[in-house]
Amino acid sequence: MKKTLANSFTARMGMAGAIASAMLFGMPAHAQDSRLSLADRVSRLEQQAQNQNGTALVNQVQALQSQVQQMQGQIEELQHQLQEANDKNKAQASDFDSRLGHLESGAGAAAANPGNAANPNNPPPSANAAPTPPAAAPTPAPAAAGKPAAGKAAATNNSTAQSAYDDAFKSLRAGDYVKSSRDFRNFIQQYPDSPLLPNAFYWLGESYYATSNYQVAMEAFQHLVSQFPQSEKVPDAMLKVGYSQLEMKQIDAGKATLKNVSAKYPGSKAAGLAQERLRRLQGQSAN
Repeated sequence: MKKTLANSFTARMGMAGAIASAMLFGMPAHAQDSRLSLADRVSRLEQQAQNQNGTALVNQVQALQSQVQQMQGQIEELQHQLQEANDKNKAQASDFDSRLGHLESGAGAAAANPGNAANPNNPPPSANAAPTPPAAAPTPAPAAAGKPAAGKAAATNNSTAQSAYDDAFKSLRAGDYVKSSRDFRNFIQQYPDSPLLPNAFYWLGESYYATSNYQVAMEAFQHLVSQFPQSEKVPDAMLKVGYSQLEMKQIDAGKATLKNVSAKYPGSKAAGLAQERLRRLQGQSAN
C-alpha cells in the first residue's frame, strides 16, 4: 500500500515538473514574440514619422520655390521700370540741355541786335526778295523836352527786364526750380510787354515740370501756344503739353498731342521726340 502511494506521488511530481518545464521554456518564447512585435511597431512608427517629415520638407521646398519665382518676376518688373525711368531721364536731360543751349545762343543774338529782338513775330525776309535800299538819313530835329528822358527810361526798363530774366534763368540752370518758377512769375507780371515773355512762359512751365507739378506746367505751356503762336518755342511747348498729359495718366490726350506735334512741325526736334515717345508707348502697350 505504501509502495502504491509512493509511486502515485512520484508520478504526480513528474507531471508537475513537466508542466513547470513547459511553462518555464514557453515564457521566453512568448516574451520574445512580444518584443519582436513591439520593435516592429516602433519601426513602423519611425517610418511613418520619416514619411511625414519628408512630405513636410517637400511642401516647404515647393513653397520656397514658388516664392523665389514670384520674387524673380518682381525683380524683372522693377528692372524694366528702372530702365524705362533711365531712358526717360536721359531723353529729358538731352532735350533740356539742347533747349538751354539754343536759348543762350538766341539771347546772345538778341543782345547783339536789339532791334530784331523787339519784334519776334516779324517773319524772316525771303531769300529771293530784293534787298531794301538804305533809307536816307533823316535830318535831326530838335529834341522835345521829354523825349530823351523817355528813351532813357525805356532803355533802363529793357536792361532791368533782361537782368531779371537772366537771374531767373540762372536759377533754372542751377536746379533751383522753386526760385526759378517764382522769378519767372515775377518777370511775367512786371514786364508784360517784353519780347522775352514767350520764353519766360516756356521756362516757367519747365520749372513746374521739373518738380512734377504737371498741371500748372501744362497751363504755362498752353498759354504760350495760344497767346504766342508765332514763337519758336511753340513746338517745344506743345511737346511738353503732351508729356504732362501722359504724366497725369491722360494717355489718349497725350498721344493725340504728340501726334499733333509730329503733324504740324515735321522735321523739327520736337517732332522727333514726340515720335520716339509714341513708339515707346506702343511698345509698352504691346508688352
